[in-house]
Amino acid sequence: MHDPFEESLRDLLKSSSTNHDDDACLGRVLKTANRQVGAGDMFSLMGHWLEALMIALSNGSAHVAPVSRRTSSARPLDKAD
Repeated sequence: MHDPFEESLRDLLKSSSTNHDDDACLGRVLKTANRQVGAGDMFSLMGHWLEALMIALSNGSAHVAPVSRRTSSARPLDKAD
C-alpha cells in the first residue's frame, strides 16, 4: 500500500542526511562543551582561591589582636597595692 505521507517523510530523511554535516555538528557540540567546562573550571578556581583566603584570614586573625608593649614592671601601681 502506497502512502504519500510516508513517502514524503522518507524523501525528507534521505535529503536531510546528505545536507547534514557531521563535522560542523561535532564542532558546535565540542565548542559548547569546552565553554561549559571552562566556566566550571573558573568557578572552581575562584572557590579554591576564596577558601585559601578564608583559611589565611582565620589563621592570621590571632596575630591582629592589639598587644601592649609595656612590661608588668613599667605599669603604674594601683593605690590599693
